[in-house]
Amino acid sequence: MKRRAPDDKRSVLFDEPGPKARRKIAVANTIAAIIFIVLIVLVLRRLANPPQGQNQLSWSLWDPALNWDAWRDFYRPGLLSTVKASILAVIGSVVFGIIFGIGRLLDFAPIRWLSSIIVEFCRAVPVLLFMIFLWQAFAALGFSDNSAFLAVTWGLILYNGSVVAELVRSGVGNLPHGQREAALALGMSPVRSLMSVEVPQALIAMLPALITQLVVVLKDTALGSIITYTELLQESRRLGSSYFNMLQALVVAAVIYFILSYLLSRVAEGLPSRMQKRTAGFAAEPVQAPIAILDPSNVTMIERAEERELPLSGTEPEFHDHYHGSNAVSGHWRTSHQEHGHEPRQSDSQE
Repeated sequence: MKRRAPDDKRSVLFDEPGPKARRKIAVANTIAAIIFIVLIVLVLRRLANPPQGQNQLSWSLWDPALNWDAWRDFYRPGLLSTVKASILAVIGSVVFGIIFGIGRLLDFAPIRWLSSIIVEFCRAVPVLLFMIFLWQAFAALGFSDNSAFLAVTWGLILYNGSVVAELVRSGVGNLPHGQREAALALGMSPVRSLMSVEVPQALIAMLPALITQLVVVLKDTALGSIITYTELLQESRRLGSSYFNMLQALVVAAVIYFILSYLLSRVAEGLPSRMQKRTAGFAAEPVQAPIAILDPSNVTMIERAEERELPLSGTEPEFHDHYHGSNAVSGHWRTSHQEHGHEPRQSDSQE
């Protein structure tokens, strides 16, 4: 009988609902869907007939936010600036997090304390404050042309890098203690064990959480509009101010943010299954004799018996070479041997 594979998506936090509970859930979902549809209808009616102002559902307001000119002149430059700042911030955050995450795990106390102070400070300060202070600092240092871009990038690196550092530290802390003990038993130093054995495993284990953090980096670039960084949100606001369709331009920007965040989230959800397929394999069960099926000490001997050397260049003999009972010592051993086919029967003349 083939055993059914377990359902990986089954929740372990609560029991499967019964028929009565399913009916209640279906009724509650139906009521919630009706309420949601009613709210959508009321919002659309309000937008179509505002107390003061123009109909927000008219095509004359949506056309400037959806045509090619809007994409070419506003959305595409803003999206490129957002992606550029996000990529640099992600790379910097990973480097920052790995360096200071490892620093917090070292046995050398000064480096460990310094790394802990830096990480805790960067986690405690809001990312917007980092951007504002860095914006002023880069402008004072003579980087007035790129001060907003540098402030957004470094603000995201400092804040999200501290989060990555905590992911590295927690990932190493969640590893089995046998990993470090085995590395030390092989003669590795604690630092080499950390760099060669523990941190690589922690990085693989934290990949889903790391990619989820990338979604936060992407969305936090919108804070750069406060310091005049021309990213997607800033360009959408400029479009809305030009054509007096602020609502429509911001809705399009929200859809673009949603698509990018959704794609990154899907990548994060698919990583665990892909890594499991690459690392998991099927192991063949050893052959056990019926008598020794409950005796694990006999497994090795049975497997060796299965790997015995065969005569005749590895081919199985056509007949088993054995004698039967007292025929081995009686005068009829040759007749019994011939009857069982172990040697060709001689003719009567030869007998």
